[in-house]
Amino acid sequence: MYLCIMKTWLVVLWLGTLLSCAQRAENRVFYEKVTRALERQLERYPKSTVRDVYKSFFQDKYGPGHLLEDTAAAGRYLRWELACYDPDTLPFTGPYIDSTGWEHRFVRVDLRAIKEGKISYRDYFEAFVHSAQAAPPVLPESWAEEWARVVGIIEKQQLPLTRHSSYRADKDSITAMLQRGEYVGHHSPEYVASYAPHYRLIAADVFQSADL
Repeated sequence: MYLCIMKTWLVVLWLGTLLSCAQRAENRVFYEKVTRALERQLERYPKSTVRDVYKSFFQDKYGPGHLLEDTAAAGRYLRWELACYDPDTLPFTGPYIDSTGWEHRFVRVDLRAIKEGKISYRDYFEAFVHSAQAAPPVLPESWAEEWARVVGIIEKQQLPLTRHSSYRADKDSITAMLQRGEYVGHHSPEYVASYAPHYRLIAADVFQSADL
């Protein structure tokens, strides 16, 4: 009887050790990948605030699925945006395709790709619709937990984001939004003024071989 108890205890201890090691490894990978993603965001878009980081990480996790409720209306709005969009007058010309967040599930594909004939409107819009329809459902609780981990890394790294005058207010606003069960964020005025974002989210694997 005693031997059985000892064996059971040893198995439980062994399993606990394995789980603990696996959790530490997962935490380390998460920390490293999020840190690289944050550094990349600030290197490419130095005017970013925590609101812009939130938007990028949320887009990476859940894509454009929460945005597409009416395909016809989305098509009309895209054509209107294209008609108003003149890349030559914008203050910033970024890449045609830009990654989001830390897992890079979705990419932002700039409307210049259509304007400059890199891709047809039809192919672009079909890729956007397909990506939206295949996007995972938003899980507010799970997402709130992940975002809290990201904020922890931002503050531990003491990134320039934390010294922005609106950092505390923006962080608290995002937290309050998530506590209400809401999750859709927007670019900061600084980001919009500096980079004039015009893009749609498309699943990364759709554009893996695209020559953009």
